[in-house]
Amino acid sequence: MRLHRLSVSAFGPFGATQEIDFDALSDAGLFLLHGPTGAGKTSVLDAVCYALYGAVPGARQSPGTSLRSDHAPVGTYTEVMLELTVGERRLEITRRPAQPRPKKRGGGFTTEKAQSWLREYDSGTGEWAALSRSHQEIGEEITQLVGMSREQFCQVVLLPQGDFARFLRADAEARGKLLGRLFDTRRFAAVEERLADLRRAAEQQVREGDERLLALAHRTAQVTGGAVVEERPGEPGLAQAVLTQAAVARSEAREALDITDAAVAAAESRQAAARRTLDTERDLAARQARYAETRRRQEALEAGRPERDRAQAVLDRSRKADLVAPALGLRADAERDHAAARTARERSRGRLPADLADAGAEQLSVWERRLTEELGGLESARRAELRGTEITRERAELTRQARADEDVLEETGGWLSGWEARRADLATRIEAAQEAAARAEHLAGRLEPARRRLDAARRRDALAEQTTTTESRLTAARERRNEAHESWLDVKSRRLQGIAAELAAALTPGDPCQVCGSADHPAPARTGADHVDRATEDAAYAAFTRAEEERTAAERDTAATARAWAAARAEVQDGADLDVEPAVDELAAEVEALERRHAEAHALAAQTHGAREALARAEREYESRVAAQRDAERRVAARTSRLEVLDRELTALDAEVARGRGDSASVAEQASRLERRIALLIDAAETVRAVELTAQRLKEADDRLADAAFRAGFDTPAEASAALLRDGEHRTLQHRIDAWQAEAAAVADRLAEPETRAAAERPPADPRAAETADTAAERALREATSALAAVRERGAELARLSGQADTEVRRLGPLRAEYDRVARLAGLTAGTSAENERKMRLESYVLAARLEQVAAAATARLQRMSSGRYTLVHSDARSGGRRAGLGLHVVDAWTGNERDTATLSGGETFFASLALALGLADVVTDEAGGVRLDTLFIDEGFGSLDDQTLDEVLDVLDSLRERDRSVGIVSHVGDLRRRIPAQLEVVKERTGSVVRQRGNGA
Repeated sequence: MRLHRLSVSAFGPFGATQEIDFDALSDAGLFLLHGPTGAGKTSVLDAVCYALYGAVPGARQSPGTSLRSDHAPVGTYTEVMLELTVGERRLEITRRPAQPRPKKRGGGFTTEKAQSWLREYDSGTGEWAALSRSHQEIGEEITQLVGMSREQFCQVVLLPQGDFARFLRADAEARGKLLGRLFDTRRFAAVEERLADLRRAAEQQVREGDERLLALAHRTAQVTGGAVVEERPGEPGLAQAVLTQAAVARSEAREALDITDAAVAAAESRQAAARRTLDTERDLAARQARYAETRRRQEALEAGRPERDRAQAVLDRSRKADLVAPALGLRADAERDHAAARTARERSRGRLPADLADAGAEQLSVWERRLTEELGGLESARRAELRGTEITRERAELTRQARADEDVLEETGGWLSGWEARRADLATRIEAAQEAAARAEHLAGRLEPARRRLDAARRRDALAEQTTTTESRLTAARERRNEAHESWLDVKSRRLQGIAAELAAALTPGDPCQVCGSADHPAPARTGADHVDRATEDAAYAAFTRAEEERTAAERDTAATARAWAAARAEVQDGADLDVEPAVDELAAEVEALERRHAEAHALAAQTHGAREALARAEREYESRVAAQRDAERRVAARTSRLEVLDRELTALDAEVARGRGDSASVAEQASRLERRIALLIDAAETVRAVELTAQRLKEADDRLADAAFRAGFDTPAEASAALLRDGEHRTLQHRIDAWQAEAAAVADRLAEPETRAAAERPPADPRAAETADTAAERALREATSALAAVRERGAELARLSGQADTEVRRLGPLRAEYDRVARLAGLTAGTSAENERKMRLESYVLAARLEQVAAAATARLQRMSSGRYTLVHSDARSGGRRAGLGLHVVDAWTGNERDTATLSGGETFFASLALALGLADVVTDEAGGVRLDTLFIDEGFGSLDDQTLDEVLDVLDSLRERDRSVGIVSHVGDLRRRIPAQLEVVKERTGSVVRQRGNGA
């Protein structure tokens, strides 16, 4: 992998765009990256890492940390572009982190998402071809081509000497963490964890199986009442002890079952005999009780026999009286009809005149016929009276219609006399409304532009005042921004002057200096009276940032107000041919006058439709009134003729009605009086005839009743009537007699039964004693049966528990063998097994092999740097109680002793760590698939070397060019500037850092 060109904009300390030509620097093979502390030397390396992986190394990528330069102006994007060759492919990577930008509409800022671009150079066409804009795709592509993760790249390409110095002094655990990240031995750690998980899972399964076995043993002991096995979970003899216990329990259960079976059979035999005896005694007691109860019923029948005979006699006499009942009914009906007829006759006689009260039926009929003839003679007079009434109503209606027609003729004549004047007035109204509509339309076209100009004039005046205010605010904001900027630059300058004292305050005796790398601090700088700390500088910068934002907002507001004011002025002048801009009052008066004239014209134009409708209604009314006048005149002539005809007819009818009504007020009243008298005569004649008829029927009914009573055996009809029974009484007597006879038959049948008579002759039965004996036998049988069920249940439970125990033992066999195998492998890989003599974990074992390779590769350069004195060797010896595997020692050829790397001096530690870093870079590169690394960077540490050692180190670094590599040294040591002609200098300025290339054609 070779770097060609790097471009950074608004990144870290670089406020503007900076270009770095790595091709020009790489021609010399060895180049120096230098500059004052805080200028941004490391930021160049951060930019390379960010371009490749989208993140910067270490803590500089912590949450909340921004990559954007504080010096960058608003609107400049933070961007990094790297051009490199890797895997025979020339690529260009451009990345922008998430960063704030001004909103396109309104004020304030919004966050723009991170963006990435990947392009490839096509040598055939000489053009760049876009490959992807996806963060994930670009990351996967670069990681695959480079063959290293970001952590590996930062350790191999950007060699941080401080990390390797700590690596030399670290213990085995710390070395393991660093090597594990570089060589990705997570799979071996995963194997350890997987084996440990398998061991725990197998151990848990075995323990659970033993606990289930022990639970079965406890359950077996509970069932049998015996002792529990003494073995515990995990002991080898637990399974055999549980199986033995189960076999003994099953044998004892079978013996108990045979004994309880015999006891149950004997109890069943005794209970059957007791039940037979009880049934016999109960049957005898029932028969004896049946016989005694039958004798009691027989005695009760004999006591009720006289009552039964009397009831039978009453029932027989009632049956004879039933033969006379029809005649009795007929005689009662005839007597009731005769009484009703006499009552009706007396009522009708009371309504007759006194001279007819005692008249017979024939006389009453004669009078009825005479009045009917008189009523028939009134029919002609009644019709004449009805016709006269109709004529009177018709004459009254004709008179009313005549008065109405006279009113219509008078009112219509008056209206028609003013018709011509009314029609001319309506036509004039229509013409005036049409003229007003045309005028309103013309005024409306002038009104809307006038309103817009008035609104624009008002905005113009308001914006003119607002422009003055915003300009004043902008002037004040610019002054505050300039003051804050000068204050911040002054504070920053004062802090930079005393930065040495601030760095000296962080020095610790024995620790290397952050600037020169030396562990000796003979004369640290002191803070002066006017020293400014970082908090004061941050506060001054924050004040400057706020003032800058206020100035930007004021400029934006002033520009927006000016644009709005110009637009308002242009709108006021739009469409007006004026040399002077009109005032708001003038435009308001013009709009008011136009609105008033438009309202008047619009109100008058709105009457057009109403005037036309009024004219149409008036014309329709004119036609209607003319037609009504003609119709009224025709009706008046016809009505006069009709009245003359009706008067002649009414005179003739009045004479005929006078003849027919007699003394009554009207013919109808005379006819009604005659109809009432006829109805009374008819009713009276009918009642007289009904009395005569019912009297004859009553006499005939008496004769038939006397004859029927005599034939039935009764002396008089009254005696027969007394012997009759009602239906309820008859049924009651019959039921009593039937019940007595049925009871007598049942008693006779029961007394005739031979079994009942034989039981009555035997001694009294004793079922209570038999029941006592049966209960005792049944209780004994239940106890024996319960005992048998318990024994069978215990045997079944023991058989089930034995089967479960046997199944569990067979299932545990393979699990226990698997556990033994997995536990042995887990202990071996975890370093806890006795077979692992050095107690090395599997991951440590693999890393130890890698460390041997790193030590061998580092020794090749360390011997040159130390003039053949030092050699790095890997040690797997144990230290105290710690595990072995990742020890690192140095062999001193001058003394022949092997000692820990922590005993090296500061300068020795530097070139040892440098040799280790270069060796590690070679090994990691081979591990990553042999990707060639043509560009390396070494960060700091050269200040701790003397001149001779520095020459030797530079010779080693210069030898890297043999493989066409270029090495960049990051340092601010002054002696290196004289020794290395190709340089990349980072210079601090108030507007942000800048880079300058020197030497080798830069």
